[in-house]
Amino acid sequence: MPKGLKETSSLIEISFQTNETAPNTFTQERVDLQLNPLDNEVFIVYAANLDPFNPDAIAGTDTSVLASVTSTSQTTAANLGVTNCISSANHSIRAGGFVDGGVSFVTSAGETPPTTLEYVAIISTNDFFVQVEGVGNLAPKAVSGRLYGVRARADASIYAALVQSEVLSS
Repeated sequence: MPKGLKETSSLIEISFQTNETAPNTFTQERVDLQLNPLDNEVFIVYAANLDPFNPDAIAGTDTSVLASVTSTSQTTAANLGVTNCISSANHSIRAGGFVDGGVSFVTSAGETPPTTLEYVAIISTNDFFVQVEGVGNLAPKAVSGRLYGVRARADASIYAALVQSEVLSS
Protein backbone atom coordinates (compact mmCIF):
# COMPACT_ATOMS: atom_id res chain seq x y z
CA MET A 1 0.00 0.00 0.00
CA PRO A 2 1.39 3.42 -0.93
CA LYS A 3 2.47 5.62 1.97
CA GLY A 4 -0.29 7.90 3.25
CA LEU A 5 -3.10 5.55 2.16
CA LYS A 6 -4.96 3.01 4.30
CA GLU A 7 -7.17 0.27 2.81
CA THR A 8 -10.79 0.45 3.95
CA SER A 9 -12.24 -2.46 1.95
CA SER A 10 -11.36 -5.86 0.61
CA LEU A 11 -10.89 -6.42 -3.14
CA ILE A 12 -13.75 -5.00 -5.23
CA GLU A 13 -14.55 -6.02 -8.81
CA ILE A 14 -16.47 -3.46 -10.88
CA SER A 15 -17.93 -4.77 -14.15
CA PHE A 16 -19.11 -2.53 -16.98
CA GLN A 17 -20.21 -2.51 -20.61
CA THR A 18 -20.44 0.44 -22.97
CA ASN A 19 -22.21 0.21 -26.34
CA GLU A 20 -21.80 2.54 -29.30
CA THR A 21 -24.96 4.57 -29.90
CA ALA A 22 -24.51 4.10 -33.68
CA PRO A 23 -21.83 2.50 -35.87
CA ASN A 24 -18.45 4.29 -35.73
CA THR A 25 -19.63 6.78 -33.09
CA PHE A 26 -17.54 7.68 -30.06
CA THR A 27 -19.51 6.75 -26.95
CA GLN A 28 -18.55 7.32 -23.34
CA GLU A 29 -20.22 6.18 -20.13
CA ARG A 30 -19.57 7.32 -16.58
CA VAL A 31 -19.27 4.68 -13.84
CA ASP A 32 -19.94 5.99 -10.32
CA LEU A 33 -17.61 4.68 -7.60
CA GLN A 34 -19.63 6.29 -4.78
CA LEU A 35 -16.50 7.44 -2.97
CA ASN A 36 -16.84 9.61 0.13
CA PRO A 37 -14.85 12.83 -0.40
CA LEU A 38 -15.51 13.93 3.20
CA ASP A 39 -13.43 10.96 4.36
CA ASN A 40 -10.72 11.53 1.70
CA GLU A 41 -11.68 8.22 0.09
CA VAL A 42 -9.92 7.06 -3.10
CA PHE A 43 -10.05 3.92 -5.25
CA ILE A 44 -6.77 2.10 -5.84
CA VAL A 45 -6.85 0.18 -9.14
CA TYR A 46 -4.88 -3.06 -9.00
CA ALA A 47 -5.84 -4.34 -12.47
CA ALA A 48 -8.08 -3.58 -15.43
CA ASN A 49 -9.48 -5.91 -18.08
CA LEU A 50 -10.97 -4.61 -21.35
CA ASP A 51 -12.71 -6.85 -23.89
CA PRO A 52 -13.74 -4.90 -27.03
CA PHE A 53 -16.09 -6.55 -29.50
CA ASN A 54 -14.48 -7.73 -32.74
CA PRO A 55 -14.49 -5.31 -35.69
CA ASP A 56 -16.39 -6.20 -38.86
CA ALA A 57 -14.39 -8.08 -41.52
CA ILE A 58 -15.11 -6.14 -44.71
CA ALA A 59 -13.12 -6.88 -47.86
CA GLY A 60 -10.91 -3.95 -48.83
CA THR A 61 -11.80 -1.88 -45.72
CA ASP A 62 -9.73 -1.33 -42.58
CA THR A 63 -11.90 -1.65 -39.46
CA SER A 64 -11.23 -1.38 -35.75
CA VAL A 65 -12.74 -1.08 -32.28
CA LEU A 66 -10.93 1.23 -29.84
CA ALA A 67 -11.68 1.10 -26.12
CA SER A 68 -10.32 2.73 -22.98
CA VAL A 69 -10.91 3.34 -19.28
CA THR A 70 -9.92 6.75 -17.91
CA SER A 71 -10.26 8.63 -14.65
CA THR A 72 -11.54 11.76 -16.44
CA SER A 73 -13.95 12.44 -19.30
CA GLN A 74 -12.49 12.23 -22.82
CA THR A 75 -13.58 13.31 -26.32
CA THR A 76 -12.18 10.22 -28.07
CA ALA A 77 -10.96 6.77 -27.09
CA ALA A 78 -7.70 7.24 -25.18
CA ASN A 79 -4.40 5.39 -25.34
CA LEU A 80 -1.71 4.92 -22.72
CA GLY A 81 -0.09 8.17 -23.82
CA VAL A 82 -2.96 10.04 -22.12
CA THR A 83 -2.12 10.75 -18.48
CA ASN A 84 -5.50 9.69 -17.08
CA CYS A 85 -5.77 6.50 -19.16
CA ILE A 86 -5.92 3.44 -16.90
CA SER A 87 -6.23 0.84 -19.67
CA SER A 88 -6.74 0.74 -23.43
CA ALA A 89 -7.40 -1.87 -26.11
CA ASN A 90 -7.54 -1.85 -29.91
CA HIS A 91 -8.86 -4.68 -32.07
CA SER A 92 -8.34 -4.00 -35.77
CA ILE A 93 -8.53 -5.70 -39.15
CA ARG A 94 -6.27 -4.40 -41.90
CA ALA A 95 -8.01 -5.28 -45.17
CA GLY A 96 -7.17 -2.32 -47.40
CA GLY A 97 -6.08 -3.81 -50.75
CA PHE A 98 -7.26 -7.34 -49.85
CA VAL A 99 -10.18 -9.06 -51.59
CA ASP A 100 -10.87 -11.20 -48.50
CA GLY A 101 -11.43 -10.16 -44.86
CA GLY A 102 -7.83 -9.02 -44.27
CA VAL A 103 -5.51 -9.63 -41.31
CA SER A 104 -6.49 -9.01 -37.69
CA PHE A 105 -4.41 -7.29 -35.01
CA VAL A 106 -4.99 -6.97 -31.26
CA THR A 107 -3.34 -4.35 -29.07
CA SER A 108 -4.15 -4.02 -25.38
CA ALA A 109 -2.66 -3.10 -22.06
CA GLY A 110 -1.90 -6.07 -19.83
CA GLU A 111 -4.86 -7.42 -17.89
CA THR A 112 -2.78 -7.54 -14.73
CA PRO A 113 0.20 -5.38 -13.85
CA PRO A 114 3.72 -6.77 -13.51
CA THR A 115 4.35 -8.05 -9.99
CA THR A 116 6.75 -5.19 -9.29
CA LEU A 117 3.91 -2.64 -9.41
CA GLU A 118 1.85 -2.01 -6.28
CA TYR A 119 -1.08 -0.60 -8.26
CA VAL A 120 -2.07 0.59 -11.74
CA ALA A 121 -3.82 3.86 -10.86
CA ILE A 122 -5.44 5.83 -8.06
CA ILE A 123 -8.86 7.34 -8.78
CA SER A 124 -9.49 10.24 -6.42
CA THR A 125 -12.71 11.61 -7.91
CA ASN A 126 -16.12 9.94 -7.67
CA ASP A 127 -16.14 8.18 -11.02
CA PHE A 128 -14.28 6.71 -13.95
CA PHE A 129 -15.15 6.71 -17.65
CA VAL A 130 -15.35 3.96 -20.28
CA GLN A 131 -14.97 4.84 -23.96
CA VAL A 132 -15.59 2.84 -27.14
CA GLU A 133 -15.27 3.91 -30.77
CA GLY A 134 -15.55 1.84 -33.92
CA VAL A 135 -13.88 2.75 -37.20
CA GLY A 136 -15.19 1.50 -40.57
CA ASN A 137 -17.71 -0.98 -39.09
CA LEU A 138 -21.22 -1.68 -40.38
CA ALA A 139 -22.76 -2.38 -36.95
CA PRO A 140 -22.40 -0.67 -33.55
CA LYS A 141 -19.66 -2.12 -31.34
CA ALA A 142 -19.15 -2.31 -27.58
CA VAL A 143 -16.62 -2.97 -24.86
CA SER A 144 -17.07 -4.90 -21.65
CA GLY A 145 -14.59 -5.00 -18.84
CA ARG A 146 -13.76 -5.11 -15.20
CA LEU A 147 -11.74 -2.97 -12.78
CA TYR A 148 -10.17 -4.59 -9.71
CA GLY A 149 -9.22 -2.51 -6.70
CA VAL A 150 -9.83 -1.42 -3.13
CA ARG A 151 -11.18 1.64 -1.38
CA ALA A 152 -8.64 3.53 0.70
CA ARG A 153 -8.50 6.60 2.91
CA ALA A 154 -5.82 9.17 2.13
CA ASP A 155 -4.13 11.72 4.38
CA ALA A 156 -5.54 15.21 3.76
CA SER A 157 -2.47 16.53 1.94
CA ILE A 158 -2.15 13.43 -0.23
CA TYR A 159 -5.88 13.49 -1.05
CA ALA A 160 -5.68 17.16 -2.09
CA ALA A 161 -2.66 16.46 -4.31
CA LEU A 162 -4.33 13.42 -5.93
CA VAL A 163 -7.56 15.29 -6.70
CA GLN A 164 -5.71 18.32 -8.06
CA SER A 165 -3.46 16.15 -10.23
CA GLU A 166 -6.40 14.17 -11.61
CA VAL A 167 -8.56 17.20 -12.37
CA LEU A 168 -5.79 19.39 -13.82
CA SER A 169 -4.44 16.67 -16.11
CA SER A 170 -7.78 16.11 -17.84
